[in-house]
Amino acid sequence: MQAGTGRIEITPTTDVWMDGMIRAHRSVGVHDPLFARALFLSGGAVRDGFVVVSADVCTFREADVRAIRRAAEEKTGVPAGHIIVAATHTHSGPATFGFFNSAEEGYVRELIGHLVAVIEEAVAGAKPAAAACGSGREDTISQYRRLLAEDGHVVMNWEPYPEERIVGPLGTVDPEVGVLQIVDVADPKEAICVLFNHAGHPNVMSGDNYRISADYPGCAAQLLDGEFGGLSMFINGAQGTMDIDGLRDRDWEGVDRIGTALSRAVIETARDIAPSEAAAIRGSHVRYALPSRKITDAELAWAQETLKQTGGSVRAVADGVGEDYKAALYKELREAQQNDIEVEQVCFAVDDTAFISFPGELFTEIGIRIKAESPFSRTYILGLANGSVGYIPTRKAIEEGGYAVDTRRVDANAEERIVRESLALLREVRKT
Repeated sequence: MQAGTGRIEITPTTDVWMDGMIRAHRSVGVHDPLFARALFLSGGAVRDGFVVVSADVCTFREADVRAIRRAAEEKTGVPAGHIIVAATHTHSGPATFGFFNSAEEGYVRELIGHLVAVIEEAVAGAKPAAAACGSGREDTISQYRRLLAEDGHVVMNWEPYPEERIVGPLGTVDPEVGVLQIVDVADPKEAICVLFNHAGHPNVMSGDNYRISADYPGCAAQLLDGEFGGLSMFINGAQGTMDIDGLRDRDWEGVDRIGTALSRAVIETARDIAPSEAAAIRGSHVRYALPSRKITDAELAWAQETLKQTGGSVRAVADGVGEDYKAALYKELREAQQNDIEVEQVCFAVDDTAFISFPGELFTEIGIRIKAESPFSRTYILGLANGSVGYIPTRKAIEEGGYAVDTRRVDANAEERIVRESLALLREVRKT
């Protein structure tokens, strides 16, 4: 097999609006640099290869990813359908999507060029390599953030709420750490790349933070670069119900603590991996539509009344969203509810380990189910990849309510459609 990597700094050079939280003003400095990292893998010709990009931003718009993939195909020969552009989901990066504040269009235009360039670098630098995958565990970082209160409503784990009135979490975490280790055939001690996958929310720094940062995935990648000597890159998982502890360590020391914990789990997992030159690479992709959420007349009436009171303005909050944001969202969703939401998933496998992308934030239960029913011995969800359709809750969670359920863009049938399409794609790749 052949493997190549690339890295390019993508830190904004001016103050920018930031994604991930509702903030009151633009950034006021840089705490640590942002990077885009790319990995190219092929078992033969370039057109048979796959590219994975990890960028230190919150998420991507599908149109921007389409432009990146199309340009990268023209310049490298790697098919657009074989390219995964994933966001680490840092909540302290530039507004590349514009969830809450305006997207930074000038920055996004530059970013598109940077990501095409880093893909070119990875493909051009390909050399004979050996690869293997392993599975580890890290269960101190992520918590299940949907909590059941004794009165039956859902409390998010960042909300101050009397502990004695919390019944418990409404689900379980996914602590699995997936590691793909690639080394140089000419010198097996020389690492080419360590790709690591874990489901979590990189929002240690809340909406009160106005300094640019890659949050804990950036810290972990930096530590792993020093440990292995090659390129380390983080790809998030099905993290829609995962979060850091919302009530403690929301500072730079917390970023270091969590990043260090994740890096240690990756190092421990990599110790048991034995890369092989014979590792086989194959994959495929699929496109399909998800039904949009239908806003009821009652929800629309509530939104219209709320908008009369707010005038459409949205106040800044450190975590989550307020009623003002939800009202504006409901009006937008009502106007678009007849339009299906197009999604694309890309899957590639290294021997008996599969990596499957999804353009959004799958509730962790959905990711766990796909992994459990996959025909591969190990399967990893590459979340927030090739765009974002927002949160994908389970049908059970929709009945329970709460943040993410309130702000979803898909209807309750999305869960089953995604599971069905994901498993069909995994089975297709397994047979090749």
